Amino acid sequence: MLIRILLLSVLLPEFLTGADWPAWRGAHGNGVSGETRIISNWSKEGSNLAWKVDFQGRSTPIVLGRRVCANGRIGEGIDRQEMVACYDAASGKKLWEYRFNVYLTTVPWNRVGWANIAGDPETGYIYVQGVGGLFLCLDEEGVVIWSRSLSQDYGFFSGYGGRTQTPLIDEERVIVTFVSSSWGGWTAPRHRTFAFDKLSGELFWVATPGKIFPPDLNTQSTPAVTTIEGQRLLIQGNADGHIYAIQARTGKSVWSFHLSKRGLNTSPLVIGETVIASHSEENLSGGPMGAVVAIKATGRGNVTDTHEKWRSQISAGFSSPLYHEERLYIVDNSANLHCLDFSNGRHLWDFNIGTVGKGSPVWADGKIFVSEVNGRFHILGLNATGATSLDEERLTTPQGRYAEIYGSPAIAHGRIFLTTESGLYALGDPSIFQLQEAGEVFTPEPGKGEIAMIHAVPAEVKMRPDEVRRFRVVAYDGLGRSLGVKNAKWRLVGLHGEISPNGEYSPDEGESLQVGTLEAELGALKAVSRIRVFGEPDLAEDFQAIEIGRRPDYFLGALINFKVAQDEGGNRYLVKNPAARSIHRHRTFLGPDHWKNYTIQAELRSTQSRRKFPDMGLINSGYTMDLMGVYQKIQIRSWTAERRMSQEVPFAWESDRWYLMKLRVDVDGSKAIIKGKVWPRDGVEPSQWTITAEDPHPILAGSPGLIGYSPTPVHFDNIQVFQNR
Repeated sequence: MLIRILLLSVLLPEFLTGADWPAWRGAHGNGVSGETRIISNWSKEGSNLAWKVDFQGRSTPIVLGRRVCANGRIGEGIDRQEMVACYDAASGKKLWEYRFNVYLTTVPWNRVGWANIAGDPETGYIYVQGVGGLFLCLDEEGVVIWSRSLSQDYGFFSGYGGRTQTPLIDEERVIVTFVSSSWGGWTAPRHRTFAFDKLSGELFWVATPGKIFPPDLNTQSTPAVTTIEGQRLLIQGNADGHIYAIQARTGKSVWSFHLSKRGLNTSPLVIGETVIASHSEENLSGGPMGAVVAIKATGRGNVTDTHEKWRSQISAGFSSPLYHEERLYIVDNSANLHCLDFSNGRHLWDFNIGTVGKGSPVWADGKIFVSEVNGRFHILGLNATGATSLDEERLTTPQGRYAEIYGSPAIAHGRIFLTTESGLYALGDPSIFQLQEAGEVFTPEPGKGEIAMIHAVPAEVKMRPDEVRRFRVVAYDGLGRSLGVKNAKWRLVGLHGEISPNGEYSPDEGESLQVGTLEAELGALKAVSRIRVFGEPDLAEDFQAIEIGRRPDYFLGALINFKVAQDEGGNRYLVKNPAARSIHRHRTFLGPDHWKNYTIQAELRSTQSRRKFPDMGLINSGYTMDLMGVYQKIQIRSWTAERRMSQEVPFAWESDRWYLMKLRVDVDGSKAIIKGKVWPRDGVEPSQWTITAEDPHPILAGSPGLIGYSPTPVHFDNIQVFQNR
């Protein structure tokens, strides 16, 4: 194993060696720290409070060398944004912060900054998944190395609940999971796992272990990585209620265990060849809600009926389990800390820490550190028969109410770091700072077996017509270990252009819109890369060439709710029908997220059923223009829940009548000007804009799209997208 030496110095009275906390459950993903000399009490008034900084968030901080970093929220009114900030772990001095917009989401303000960030000890990079689907890789100075719009590129669902998965770094990959509805064969809503190259953001593979519609669209279960029987496995809780094990290097499914009738939010804990998983939803067999289950992790296929080792009837749906010295520590939804015998699940004792349990417990220096939502932070001593309270602090906001705590403590360098609604705290003896001196560097494990599987990499791309992209085939043995890049035969499917023998694809520059795949063959093995080709903003869609009941192939996130229909006169149009289940509000994107300074125009028509009257509108560069039926008004917004820059005007309109809507966005770097107009299709376009809004924190680019709230059907036709003139 290679070692990277960090040349760091600290001008403090005492210097010892400590360990980083690079992920939300620590360096080993189990919530256990090897730190010693950790305090047993502190006071928010100053005793054993090394430092505190202003910060609002519900995530768990990470610690990489001198940096402690966290995801949170900042600003008021029109200035509200999500942010990542890093501080000097010794002094609390702010090193940098990076703010980014929240848009195209219904997540409310107090749930922004939900996901924990992940740090890479090898590179010093940190990764964050925002509540709106923006996925960022930042370097040690806070500079963006690469980013992805998970919503506009892959159909990420971002709902009001706000639960957002924490990224996971494993070897050369950074892995994120979420429910998505994309394009082509990935249109059906499923909980998918995406593995990106942690250095470049190139997509290695996508796995869809679950094959059913997930009952929950927002969950927060972070995967765990382990090696069992020679396979490096990614074990994750899914929005469909299953625990899945897939090969961490390939995404290939290995086994599944059906745990709950609804989605899972806790992270699985792997101890040896045993997986501990918990939930607080309905069990398959009915009875009381929730369970903690031990699963033997050596199976293949569906192991629900064969690999359960024991079960305890504890409703723990948010706090992830902790293991130390043959004991499991579980916080249930009612904030009771339970201690179980790891070998058989026998209940040993419990200890109440409050009323709402969300944060996960951490063990260090013979003590347990655990938070409770209503502002409580506990330090507990342990003995053979139970726990005793060594310290309890109740944190409040400047307004006097309790400060919410959803995250867990991070313990590193002799200190406890805690993110709350009232600040980021560093707890410990101010005279002691135990700094890490070395970090591990990833060394790949070479494959040894025969070729069993191949991937075409990158697995999915967006391209311009004048762009040339190089693709490659990576082979793996049966245990999922890489056998390196191999020569393969390439074939274009649904795409025009040229593909060279070494995998270089050059699209036909005469076609500004293409959707298809690049297929690779190596013997009997096949792999596919998905490709969409877009020119500059120049799109026209009248649906006449689209089969009834389908939708254009390049539409992303269209679900099953947008389909082409035909009227009595033979004209085809797009209809968004009421949803058969769940909510009626959906959107679909029509182009790439790098388009900017363009206009989208479309014809829209609504229907009405008694008091049911829909909303319908357009999306341009992250901004939505909504024709609202019940309220009889037009609204421009970027963030549905907060409407930080929204504007609205009255506008009376009728059902069963076609209207033309035009939405234009101009960005000059310092602000965005958003203009919209609506008029009857059989009328004359007004010379003046109907509504105008300005955003001092501009969304610089984004995909065009359609949006509809459809308790009754909504119709779209003759869509045009063109560069602003």
